[in-house]
Amino acid sequence: MNPILSRSSLIDRAVVSSAEMQAIESRLFAAGMPVAALMEKVALRIVARIVRLYPPVDFPRVGVLVGPGHNGGDALVVARELHFQGYAVQLCCPIERLKPLTQQHFDYAQSLRIPTHSDTLPDADVWVDGLFGFGLNRSLDGKIGEIIDRLNEAGRPIVSLDLPSGIQTDTGIALGSAVRATTTLCLGLWKRAFLQEAAVPYLGQSELIDFDLPAADIVAVVGDMPWVQRVTPEAVIAALPLSRPPTTHKYQMGNLLLVCGSDRYAGAAILAGLGARASGVGMLTIAAPVSLKPLLHAQLPEALIIPCPETVAGEIQSLPAAIDLTQYSAIGCGCGLTPEPESIVAAILASPCPVVLDADGLNIVAGHPDWLMRLAPTILTPHWGEFRRLFPAIDGADRLAAVQAAAAQSGTIVLLKGARVAIADPMGHLRINPASTPALARGGSGDVLTGLLAGLLAQSPATNPLDTVAAAAGWHAQTGLWAAHQRTLLGVDAQTLALSLIPALSGFSEKELASADRVMLR
Repeated sequence: MNPILSRSSLIDRAVVSSAEMQAIESRLFAAGMPVAALMEKVALRIVARIVRLYPPVDFPRVGVLVGPGHNGGDALVVARELHFQGYAVQLCCPIERLKPLTQQHFDYAQSLRIPTHSDTLPDADVWVDGLFGFGLNRSLDGKIGEIIDRLNEAGRPIVSLDLPSGIQTDTGIALGSAVRATTTLCLGLWKRAFLQEAAVPYLGQSELIDFDLPAADIVAVVGDMPWVQRVTPEAVIAALPLSRPPTTHKYQMGNLLLVCGSDRYAGAAILAGLGARASGVGMLTIAAPVSLKPLLHAQLPEALIIPCPETVAGEIQSLPAAIDLTQYSAIGCGCGLTPEPESIVAAILASPCPVVLDADGLNIVAGHPDWLMRLAPTILTPHWGEFRRLFPAIDGADRLAAVQAAAAQSGTIVLLKGARVAIADPMGHLRINPASTPALARGGSGDVLTGLLAGLLAQSPATNPLDTVAAAAGWHAQTGLWAAHQRTLLGVDAQTLALSLIPALSGFSEKELASADRVMLR
């Protein structure tokens, strides 16, 4: 059973919808927290971060976009405090009617003679975007859309408050024109948009501004173990089999079978094997076409290679009778397999073992969804194209909702690859990995993930498989960031990625991730 999260872990890991965030804030206000006091507190923490990011000596001119609601109110308090700290502040408020509290702050800014514009975008060294925060559900066009377009074209750094204006809170989709931020300061708790791939081009560097939401109010709305969570280094380390009994032997540390490879995709079997090796699995067996045996032995001398009869085209024709599928603690299948060996995939899914399916294993099962109805855990690891073939009836506008629907429909754990890896189990629990790098957008990186995941699954029979899958995704992504930091984005080929899994693990921390991410974005 999972332990109750501490407040710090709850803040870092919980992901909320627009409705959930509104419910949490409503509890604060109902308990007596004045809206004005909360606005001041939040804005002062934003100011402290902006001053560190953009000191006045380097960025003396600050432009502030002001919207009608409390996001605009936050922006006006930020403008006021930056004005007092010596910045040359100018306002752009393309809105005619403001909410009462926002209007009060606007009036005070006028009394301070902070220059204000309604139709034009003044020149500035850095911009604060306070037009619209969470809860936006309408398209931004007309005058507001034109101002956003001009802001994006200006090429200046932009700090968005809570969300870039124009981004839908839950789906991350741009509603008409949307601000492309350099930095987005998410307020209070992570919103779903930050974990949606659609929002990635607009968010820039994302940071959480904690303004002391009481844990009791968060738990009252999302629970002490929220159903939707970010994958954090803390959670990854906790799920890895790093501790081992002093008297253990290899079969107690997992007995993994990989069924993979073909003459055309020989490298996929090697990469999956290298990923499994890094997982620390006690015993690794690879079933592959007989012609690949010398190649696999050369790359993975510790693995037991079982040669399989192969077709003229170099595909696995059948599994040897010596293979007993019931003896393994997990099976990974699909890397480099080709779409032909349907009977092999059927036999594997008929076994009592946990199974990880990737690549052509997914393409085969797309035509036989009933094969997924099994008692043992099944993990599907599709990219978006494979996902659409597996689940053609599921609407993909909201990727997080789509993954949840796919897991519920198939009775499997679904890991959807992308810039924000999303993982759901059949009960609706959702884990999203926020760490990513385009260095992983290379052939073979998915094979490494399959081997790594299958190896971890083989070692963790008593662990919630969702935690194991999330740990594999987090470790894989952090390794991509680490390797990109060492070798640039161009230097992370799949073999390098596999060989970097262990070195990257030694530096697995938020600080290391952030450092690598900044190098990636610079």
